Amino acid sequence: MRYLEGVSTLQLDGETCIGCGLCEQVCPHAVFAVEGGKARILERDRCMECGACDRNCPVDAIRVDAGVGCASAIIQGWLTGRKPSCDSGGSCC
Repeated sequence: MRYLEGVSTLQLDGETCIGCGLCEQVCPHAVFAVEGGKARILERDRCMECGACDRNCPVDAIRVDAGVGCASAIIQGWLTGRKPSCDSGGSCC
């Protein structure tokens, strides 16, 4: 599943990553893979900005603004049945 292209706040610091694989295990949309002893982002646009990877990374190699942006707006729309709004002053979704 992909959300909106190019809006995810997800960032991975490959230098800091220790390749533990927790990001790959906790990500509900298979955004990460561990290859060659380091995590890498497979598909950034799959990220729903839930923050599970960020909260579980033991070395703080992952950053994501959980609960912000259009991905969050889409999810909130699904949950509430309302039209998504990302508070950007326009229609983002």
